[in-house]
Order: sequence, then C-alpha cells, then structure tokens
Amino acid sequence: MKLVIGNKRYSSWSLRGWLAMKQSGLAFEEVVIPMDTPEFAAAKADAALLPSGTVPVLWDGDVVVWESLAIIDWLADRVGRDVFWPKDDAARALARAIAAEMHAGFANLRRHCPMNTGRTYPSFALTPEVEHDIGRIDALWREALQGFGGEGGPYLFGAFGAADIMYAPVVTRFRTYDVPLSGTSEAYVNAVLAHPFMQDWYAGADAEAWRLDRIEF
Repeated sequence: MKLVIGNKRYSSWSLRGWLAMKQSGLAFEEVVIPMDTPEFAAAKADAALLPSGTVPVLWDGDVVVWESLAIIDWLADRVGRDVFWPKDDAARALARAIAAEMHAGFANLRRHCPMNTGRTYPSFALTPEVEHDIGRIDALWREALQGFGGEGGPYLFGAFGAADIMYAPVVTRFRTYDVPLSGTSEAYVNAVLAHPFMQDWYAGADAEAWRLDRIEF
C-alpha cells in the first residue's frame, strides 16, 4: 500500500487518510508531496500518482482510492469494520452521521482557520460564521461523548475510530486558534492530541522544512 499526502503541517485531509492507515494496522509507504510547489503541480497532472488531483490518495496494488471517508471504508473492508466504527447500532449511526457532516460541512472554519500544527494564535478573532461552526461541532462532540463515550477510551465513541479521524484536523485547529470550548470538548481535544498517532504526525510536521506564507500569519 502507498499513501500520497501533502505537508503534514498544513494538510488536514492528508491527516485523515494517514490516521486511517495507522488505525488499520496495515503496512504502507508514505509519499509526502509539498503543496504549492512545482512538484505538487506535476503530481496533480500525473494520473498514475494523483488521479483525483487531490490528496490523500491510497494505492492498494492497482486499486486507487481517494477521499478520506472512502479510504476509511476501503480499509474497514480490509481489516474489519469494528476497527473504525462502533458496534452499537445507535452509536454507529451517530458516528456515520457526524463523520459525513464533517466531510461536507464547516466551510467557514476551514476557510478562516487553516490547519497549521506549528503555530498558536492566542485570542484569535473569530467571525460569527466560524463561531457558529464551532458551536455545532462542540454540540456534536458533547452528544457523542455524553451518550456513547467513556467506555473503552476517552474518544467520541469510547475507542479511537473513524469519527475521531474525521475530526482530528479540527482538534488541531481548535488548539492553534485558541478556541474556547465546553469542558467536555476541551478534555476530548487533549485526549486526541495525546494519542500516539497524533504525536507521530506532529513530530513529522515539525521535521518538515516547507512553509506556506499564506498560512503562516
């Protein structure tokens, strides 16, 4: 297996695909292509590497899968759905719904608070639209944690899984931009950032030499 990703410091979708691979336990080759470079432009034009023109892309032999939720589902088919999704029907329904909402929504948060694992901006000025997204995410996290969390771990549905993978880049944003949260959600942010997979990702991001001026305020 080969996973093609962008800069670890900035690429939120790459983080999701990478966490999915780590969660699967399957061995894979990691290919990092720095964004906003001629190398990335060339990769986008190479269908043998990035047929979607985006990252992440997973190559499993001759099979290619892109988009983070699709990668999660492909890997779940390979290693077992319980590795990614809760066993309980109600919990699994909520996990799928909030993962899909993350995949399709929260455009204002994404636009105004780009992922940057290497910086913190205390008291960052949030627009009302961003605050609305944050409130919705905080409510979703509390619903999951209070209804299904705790058993098996400190994550949204107890054990670390697909929903946590989908929201992991948001966790980094909340820390980067000093976002005020409920006590329940703040504890969840701390738990995700302490996860060994996230620690490995941050270490890789810190080791990168590339910087994007448009994201380094």
